[in-house]
Amino acid sequence: MSTPLVQSALARAAEAVRRGPHSMPPDGRRRTRRLVIGDPQADFTRFLAILDRHGLLGPDGWLRPEVQLISVGDHFDWGKPAEREEAATSALRLVAWMAAHPADQAVLLLGNHDLGRVGELATFTDARFAAAQVEADGIYRGDDTDEARERDFLTRYPEVPNVELVARDFGNFREEQRDWVAYLLRAGRFRVAHAAAEHLLVLHAGVTREDLRVVGLPEAQWSHAPTVADALQRTLATAVAQWKEGPFSLAGLHQPGSAAYGEGRGIFYHRPSLRPEDAAHRAATPRRRFDPHRLPPGLTQVVGHTRDKRSRELLSLPREGARDGVLRHLVTDGTSLHYSLGTPPPTGPGEAVLVFTDGGMRESPVEAYELYEIQGGQE
Repeated sequence: MSTPLVQSALARAAEAVRRGPHSMPPDGRRRTRRLVIGDPQADFTRFLAILDRHGLLGPDGWLRPEVQLISVGDHFDWGKPAEREEAATSALRLVAWMAAHPADQAVLLLGNHDLGRVGELATFTDARFAAAQVEADGIYRGDDTDEARERDFLTRYPEVPNVELVARDFGNFREEQRDWVAYLLRAGRFRVAHAAAEHLLVLHAGVTREDLRVVGLPEAQWSHAPTVADALQRTLATAVAQWKEGPFSLAGLHQPGSAAYGEGRGIFYHRPSLRPEDAAHRAATPRRRFDPHRLPPGLTQVVGHTRDKRSRELLSLPREGARDGVLRHLVTDGTSLHYSLGTPPPTGPGEAVLVFTDGGMRESPVEAYELYEIQGGQE
């Protein structure tokens, strides 16, 4: 996976980490190649190898000047327990490398794992998290986790909803990551959504009609991606300005988990589901599951967060043929629904579209990992 271009980018990333939290301003340059990359929860070298394979890296260790890269979020947490230190370091290099590009060239969108650093883990030190993780590792056994021991654990660590979050979900946490996330939030670099075209919105897990009502958008504006992105970004900016300490939240849109609240909910956590057993999860706002028939019509949303196998499970579709590395799409007119591999066919104003980009970067062969290319350069 290592090439001279990848090695040059690794060197640039190491320099960016040593500099500490920072962000480059936009440079206003028109980009003729614009691409969306799914959840980069993989070794940074693999991430760069994918970019190299798509011809996006320059000899100077940065993205080529004509390239705009939009990351859908979840820049942290991958691997097995033995890989935690490597994964923590790798993720920091990824975020620092992206932030060292002009803000309009490398677009950083928020995922639930990014927000977890300032949410569920907002008050943890490295030492306290390490102690909690040793204990969580001894308790967590998937569906066979000892509930009595987990309840006892939560009396000492009430900031988290369960042992799984510490042992697995957010298992690569370091304070330095939180410093970067907090800085990039306050600098306006981490964003909720990016409008790539008039009716094309890029964000981590999508928004429903109910979410757009939370931010005060009338129905006539639901299909206009720049208006939706601006409304979501204003909501984020207001919450960041009011946030002084403790877990960060977005009223009605994002609530981090805790022992008292349960698992985190909202637009960075939720997934489309048609399973009857998820009805309760779909009912509230914010939520962990949403009815895909409630997607805003006329809007195409490019998202990450959910791989093919999980999408099929939640949509009550056969899991046979599930693949990593490939783009997928869901189209609904509010009544019927179609899910398939590949990019979506042309759709009408009454149809809502999701394009899924999370291809399981760590498991997919580099040569098979697809990016979503936005047609046309920047205006």
